[in-house]
Amino acid sequence: MSVESLPVRDASVHVRLLQQYLVLLKRYPILTKSVTSGLLSALGNLLSQILEARKKATRGAPVKAIDTAGAGRYAIYGLLVTGPVSHFFYQLMEVWVPSTDPLCIVKRLLLDRLVFAPAFLLLFYFVMNILEAKGWEDFEKKMKGSYWTALKMNWKVWTPFQFININFVPVQFRVLFANMVALFWYAYLASVRK
Repeated sequence: MSVESLPVRDASVHVRLLQQYLVLLKRYPILTKSVTSGLLSALGNLLSQILEARKKATRGAPVKAIDTAGAGRYAIYGLLVTGPVSHFFYQLMEVWVPSTDPLCIVKRLLLDRLVFAPAFLLLFYFVMNILEAKGWEDFEKKMKGSYWTALKMNWKVWTPFQFININFVPVQFRVLFANMVALFWYAYLASVRK
């Protein structure tokens, strides 16, 4: 049985999108990862708002309109912080803990979970506070009120995904993999920070 390859123009939309993403990823890796991060971060925020609205509606509570500015803040964070920072972190991880290291699986996971995750979550709280035009007191209040809870949840939720990501996903796809998980993680963060 012969297998016929399809020209790009005859391929499905999904295949063409993937092909275009791969071209952009190769030509403009940081920009592609940043834009993807921004879009998926905004979608995560919108998902959080929709889920919260549905929960309120089932209880008969008043439902607020979608906060497009909130989704915009998440898009900015993803574009300017998540994409570039994650790109460089995963690149540096390859240098700091090469796959030739016999304990690389454990070291990479510990580096990610005990160093990167707490710092990145702190950065998230700080940048969001700035984007929300709130003062230092609000930042301290949110840190005291939900940072530790969010970090523990981060460790619970992200550890298995990051184990797979940093040890088995090719480095050029790690930000995308993390962004897919982050779509739901940002929905959680948006709800816990309120």
